[in-house]
Amino acid sequence: MPSGSPTSGVGRVIAGRYLLLNPLGSGGMGHVWLAHDQRLACEVALKEIVFRDPVEEGHEREARVARARAEARHAAGLRGHPHVVTVHDVLEHDGLPWIVMEYVADAVDLRDLVDTRGPLAPAECARIGLAVLDALTAGHQRGVMHRDVKPANILLAPDRSGAPYGRVLLTDYGISVQPDAGETRYTLASVLVGTAGYLAPERATGGAPTPAADLFSLGCTLYHAVEGVGPFERESHLAEVTAVVMEEPRPAVRAGALGPVLQALLAKDPAQRLSAPEAEAALSRIVTPQAEPYVRTQTDLGSQPPWAGPAVPPPVAPQGFGPPPNGSRPHTTGEPFVLPPPPPPRGGRRRRERSHALRAVLACGLGVLLALGGVWYAMADRSSDSPGGDGGDKRPYGATVGLTKALRDGDCVIADWPGSNRFQGTPRLRLDAGCAAAPDGQVTAFVAAASAEEARRTGAARCEERTREIRGRLADVRSLAVVPADGGFEAAGRRTACLVVGGNGPVYGPIGTRRALGSAFADTATMQRRDCLDVRTNRDARLVSCEGPYDEQVLGFTRLGADVPFSEARTESDPACARDVPPGDYGFDPSVYTAGSWTSEGPWKSGTHFVVCTVRKQNGGTMEGDES
Repeated sequence: MPSGSPTSGVGRVIAGRYLLLNPLGSGGMGHVWLAHDQRLACEVALKEIVFRDPVEEGHEREARVARARAEARHAAGLRGHPHVVTVHDVLEHDGLPWIVMEYVADAVDLRDLVDTRGPLAPAECARIGLAVLDALTAGHQRGVMHRDVKPANILLAPDRSGAPYGRVLLTDYGISVQPDAGETRYTLASVLVGTAGYLAPERATGGAPTPAADLFSLGCTLYHAVEGVGPFERESHLAEVTAVVMEEPRPAVRAGALGPVLQALLAKDPAQRLSAPEAEAALSRIVTPQAEPYVRTQTDLGSQPPWAGPAVPPPVAPQGFGPPPNGSRPHTTGEPFVLPPPPPPRGGRRRRERSHALRAVLACGLGVLLALGGVWYAMADRSSDSPGGDGGDKRPYGATVGLTKALRDGDCVIADWPGSNRFQGTPRLRLDAGCAAAPDGQVTAFVAAASAEEARRTGAARCEERTREIRGRLADVRSLAVVPADGGFEAAGRRTACLVVGGNGPVYGPIGTRRALGSAFADTATMQRRDCLDVRTNRDARLVSCEGPYDEQVLGFTRLGADVPFSEARTESDPACARDVPPGDYGFDPSVYTAGSWTSEGPWKSGTHFVVCTVRKQNGGTMEGDES
């Protein structure tokens, strides 16, 4: 068959099994065919690798073949994910690889849909964005970057209810890469990997592939879907690449509530771009708007920390809930696991009413980079050097922040914000010794600077980057940069303190690697992806090493609806996790494992309704090592 001909293969049988019926489409890697699997009597899609000229075939054959195998391997690692086209096999025929994929009947790609139907509504774009983001996140958790997110690589197909575009699928991992695995990047000589107009600026200038780069491409894709044209579309590919690096995206006129999200996804600096959890929160609020206020109850400072180790008693269960008799485990009951609420306030402490900063910001379309959970926020108090201020005050971060000593690694803080909304204005900080009083956040990193001015200018963005990994593992947190004041620069150790702070409430204890093995969780806020849990009762979960035996492993997070009261969370959370974070997507055999969940009262007080989703054995047995 002449290489590159999209119709010359009709009727051919590939590998003695797959009968080519008709071409479905073509791309940079080759042609995609509809084929009939004669062995299983079903239809599949076959991707054929082609070489467009003999010179290319001679010089690039090995790279093309290796890239096809990499595509199959990466996509197969996401087998069963609801938003990724399934790869069944990779085979060789006449010395070239063919990729056998799921055939998605009646599918249309997003580019063709917009071309024929016109721009989509903002809420519909947000729904599509959530699905693609879910697929990208699953790949990122495995260390796989897609590198070519664009409208043509997003398929829309009927779902089980018959909705014509209800199913959303990400396809074409042909140029994906797994940098952490030391994998070769198969890049054609003198060719930028990716699609002009959808490349992140750092990729266009030779930077490494990262999750942030995929999110920039997602922003370009959603912009195209809602506006009908790409944000950097120009007359030539070179002009598009130049625009991505040097120019701002053309102003969106149809995006509505999606506009601020697109703006944040299309930030030139990856450190200021939305992370996946932030984008998920923002898009979810467009699909299902929420406006519930929340109450943050100040926890008593004398409350005993539940993470002091196994010797500390587990939190007291509310009436009607207690440890099962004879120390038996609750796994076989099929009930979701519910953590107790944080300790009640004492001494007549007043509850402070707080509203969602995110909703207020999205409503006015301003300040989205401060509002979407996880985006950096900087505190640079200059009052100590201003006329009429504190004059010679040498406090490290100024009079408003109030700390008299420099923050240290692992310090927990309580933040008192000046107004009714978190992350508006400069909070007064006080140390929470031993992380015992439901802290708002914890110091997880520092960034040095040559001067106080440099700290003000770069500290926030650098803290955003330094805290990105840990924030990606938690459900609802943001980065907070505590910048030295002019007069306190030396006292602050010439560096900005990078905190990870609860997005809508306290974090209730140490986070990340600062949690001791054996410590009990007082709230789900400190549970993070891939945590392994020793479940002693349905009120008592302990952090343990994943190398030894454990009862459950945290896979991710979901949210229950705004209308679900906390009293019903126990019955709603397990099915929600089975639907939204199915263990099968992470390689766990559905015949052996099942979804579990943990809820706590904190997310209901904040109005976020976050649920921690886990995997456990159906028979209640323990797990050990990497069983996925």
